[in-house]
Amino acid sequence: MATATRSTVINDPVGIHARPAAEFAQAVTASGCTVTIAKGDGDAVPAGSILSVMGLGVKQGDTVTLTVEGDDADNVADSLVATLTKA
Repeated sequence: MATATRSTVINDPVGIHARPAAEFAQAVTASGCTVTIAKGDGDAVPAGSILSVMGLGVKQGDTVTLTVEGDDADNVADSLVATLTKA
């Protein structure tokens, strides 16, 4: 099974709040892959859980790291980063 890791800086002035967290979690669920997200060096949480993602308290300028396991992990990781960083 393929694994891909991506790190990105969050540029949204309000960080990852309810709407982007929901869009991101829905994209994770739709991908069919196992995905975790971590803020900085913190512990990774399930990326398909809106509450877990919001619980990270990601603010503008924070770096998050996604780890994707599953088929087509590289493309899924790139797509999820795009979902997180769109303004």
